[in-house]
Amino acid sequence: MELGIDGRSVLVTGGSGGIGQAIVRTLAREGARVVVHYRSQAAEAEALAAEVAGVALGADLTDEDEVAALVEGAVAAFGRLDAVVANAGVWPSEPLPLWELDLERWRRTIDVDLTGTFLTVRGFLRHVAADPAAVEAPAIVLVGSTAGTYGEAGHADYAAAKGALQHGLLRSLKNELADLHPRGRANAVAPGWVATPMTAERLTEEAIERATATMALRKVATPEDVAAAVAWLLSPVAAGHVTGELVTIAGGMEGRLLHPPSARPEERS
Repeated sequence: MELGIDGRSVLVTGGSGGIGQAIVRTLAREGARVVVHYRSQAAEAEALAAEVAGVALGADLTDEDEVAALVEGAVAAFGRLDAVVANAGVWPSEPLPLWELDLERWRRTIDVDLTGTFLTVRGFLRHVAADPAAVEAPAIVLVGSTAGTYGEAGHADYAAAKGALQHGLLRSLKNELADLHPRGRANAVAPGWVATPMTAERLTEEAIERATATMALRKVATPEDVAAAVAWLLSPVAAGHVTGELVTIAGGMEGRLLHPPSARPEERS
């Protein structure tokens, strides 16, 4: 099936990261013209943009002036901006229980993961509002996390930000975007464990065993699994009547243990 995104201009925030790179490449293969956003990985973003005949643009997504300039630059790059994938985010690696979580880390995580997403989609909505007729079928995909659905002990800041993003923000956004444009759609994906360079050290055999014990499909997702779902949600053909939906990409993860650990040898007799 043709997804109908050939020639569409898409801004992918956090495009130089593991999942971001897969999204960029997948959209480019479908014919989209991609703006690769980065904050600090300029060389990686520029190399990726050159690979897909796209454009790399830098911005601190917690700074509203820089975000406004990013959206303006994305529009200028290809003469239009049809869609946004709000993928940029941060996951503080040190697990801290809530009573040990300092205010600085809490604010930083919320600022990057939630406020950065708000500023990004606000910039896009302002672009659509300025001239709705210039955007044929505006689409937004937010990248959340299973932590926003099930919580994540030791990472309450991250879980809170992603939960707000993929529930309250998404469901408000889909109504407001439809008010701006009759074909405007907003959806989200919630990946679970994904094998990326950032998670490689933590995804030991033991860690994978624990993680997949709550999943029907006992495997860790690839960045391409996430990217394929994002491309589908952006499609005005395949998902043209889908909005306000959260697609979980976690192998059938549940909030319970589906595969209990094997009994100890002495307990089997």
